[in-house]
Amino acid sequence: MNLFVFGLGYSASHFIARYRERFGRVSGTVRTAEKAAAVNAAPGEIEAFVFAGGHLPQAAAAALAEADALIVSIAPGPEGDVVLAAAREAIGGAPRLGWIAYLSTVGVYGDHGGAWVDESAPLNASMGRTRQRVLAEEAWLALGGKTGKAVQIFRLAGIYGPGRSPLAKLLRGEAQRIVKPGQVFNRIHVEDIAAALAASLARPSPGAIYNVADDEPAPPQDVVAYAAELAGIAPPPEVPFAEANLSPMARSFYADNRRVCNRRLREELGVSLAYPTYREGIAALAQVELAGRP
Repeated sequence: MNLFVFGLGYSASHFIARYRERFGRVSGTVRTAEKAAAVNAAPGEIEAFVFAGGHLPQAAAAALAEADALIVSIAPGPEGDVVLAAAREAIGGAPRLGWIAYLSTVGVYGDHGGAWVDESAPLNASMGRTRQRVLAEEAWLALGGKTGKAVQIFRLAGIYGPGRSPLAKLLRGEAQRIVKPGQVFNRIHVEDIAAALAASLARPSPGAIYNVADDEPAPPQDVVAYAAELAGIAPPPEVPFAEANLSPMARSFYADNRRVCNRRLREELGVSLAYPTYREGIAALAQVELAGRP
């Protein structure tokens, strides 16, 4: 089986690292020539091509034509989905391609006032980037319906893992404990994303949509406090949301409040999360990231 990935980023790279032996040829795209050179030089036998929208290089198109599985992890832009704009016909005509995973976000649900949502919940995306995601999901599902290829949508919660976690931010001195009463966020460990993709690859379900989130949406200040406890350092002081020093992008995340249900992931795909809450996830990261520290 050959795999092609549009966007060899954090999540897709972890999936490849964990399941590389399942694939013959692994190819994908990155945004810069420097990144492509680094990927091509690294162990793991991954071919990287430069693609940042626009024309798809001929070598990348040739690899895509031989793919059995496709992961798409490039976000849409104001002009729409750049992958579909460049490669819709190539994807539809790839003779061996039978499984397509589009990595979306739980942000498409928008604000539900802290209520639980599943895959049937209304999509109340209120920001430009999440409205673009809704349109991209629709376009990918339409492509699957037209071509008969098994397109699945994976709505990812806030991704964390090695080097990218509340613990890592705490150790870099960048963590804040921001308090907005009633606010919770949904999270998912990058290794559990990889497990979800592998389970779907083994059991393709055309048109399926899966929430990929852990079992416990939690207030962000609680997560930082737990990481500080494991690190044996004092947690940052609590800061009211109204007084927090946040970028416009970071502040926008607090506009939406919901609890994302992962029942379909567990029951239909049979995924048993390795890190069902942030506690297990951060504790596992601490064993590595705190090693050797006083």
